[in-house]
Amino acid sequence: MVIPLPDGLATPTLVVDPDVLDRNISQMAEASRSQGFALRPHAKSHKCAQIADRQLRAGARGLSVATISEAEIFARVGVDDLFIAYPVWLDADKTQRLRRLADDVVLRVGVESAEGAQRLGKAVRGSARPVEVLVEVDSGSHRTGVRPHAAGEVGKAAADAGLDVAGVFTFPGHGYGHDAQARERAARDEERTLSEAAQALRDLGIDVRVVSGGSTPTVGRWRPGEVNELRPGVYVFNDATQLTIGTCGVEDLALVAAATVISVPAPDRFVLDVGSKVLGSDRSPWVTGHGYLPQFPQGTITGLWEHHAVVRLPEGVRGPRLGSLVAVVPNHICTPVNLADELLVVRDCEVIDRWQVTARGANT
Repeated sequence: MVIPLPDGLATPTLVVDPDVLDRNISQMAEASRSQGFALRPHAKSHKCAQIADRQLRAGARGLSVATISEAEIFARVGVDDLFIAYPVWLDADKTQRLRRLADDVVLRVGVESAEGAQRLGKAVRGSARPVEVLVEVDSGSHRTGVRPHAAGEVGKAAADAGLDVAGVFTFPGHGYGHDAQARERAARDEERTLSEAAQALRDLGIDVRVVSGGSTPTVGRWRPGEVNELRPGVYVFNDATQLTIGTCGVEDLALVAAATVISVPAPDRFVLDVGSKVLGSDRSPWVTGHGYLPQFPQGTITGLWEHHAVVRLPEGVRGPRLGSLVAVVPNHICTPVNLADELLVVRDCEVIDRWQVTARGANT
């Protein structure tokens, strides 16, 4: 059973089970520590000061973020070691903001081009603390990042711009591929490409201290070796995609969207008051429909509008009554969190706290 929902909830809303959350955080911290990896979890999945604090107290070295504004917000709540795991392209506004961050926290930034490194070097020149950079490498997801052999060129440009080149990083997005070997293949691709990229830096005399990879799907597939830092994010909550690809079990789902049944037009169909403005619209080749229904695991969310979710049930499965509360596990948790103002913390069918989504909408 996933997060028993209290009666009287105003829906739709996101609900967190703090015990499952803490267990997920503790297990990832221990798994990373026992295998010799530093853990720098990605905070874009939760955007919440209370959860960041739990991760740091469990042993995380610092946090990864996706944007300057996320870094600014977490710095304001006391996080003093941040990696912007993104090839930031600086305009005048971002230059000023990044410079202020560099004066206040231990800051690490991603780069993937010589031009981007040069702009970054100018932006932070003379800052109170040295700014580290990691060169982003494409390990197979074909998003951003250079080929491993090109990491040396970018690293040299960064070093020439006065930046502290600490190492390399990647995101193994192809670990979400729709085949049984995708996670294993992505982990091996990460190891190979990061090793090659690190060597390209060493060949130029750059001291490689950080080799950073890992996502929630691949983190359990890592083998000790060249890689020394992991950056999973979704693991704190998990979601329908992680459940379906086997990264987690139902007992590891720490967040659901609570919804109310607003219509029962047929025995095999009901409608919830939750839509894309709460669940997001992400689809996954692994997941049938727009989310997972723990109370109705055979049901499928076949239609999603901004404020409606239509659920179909197989023949013979009894549906909920009008006005019932139903839990929905989103396909991809990061988007619903970014759409929410707060997370309701529920234990034993009682709301025990409300956590602000501190970095909600921090997309610049």
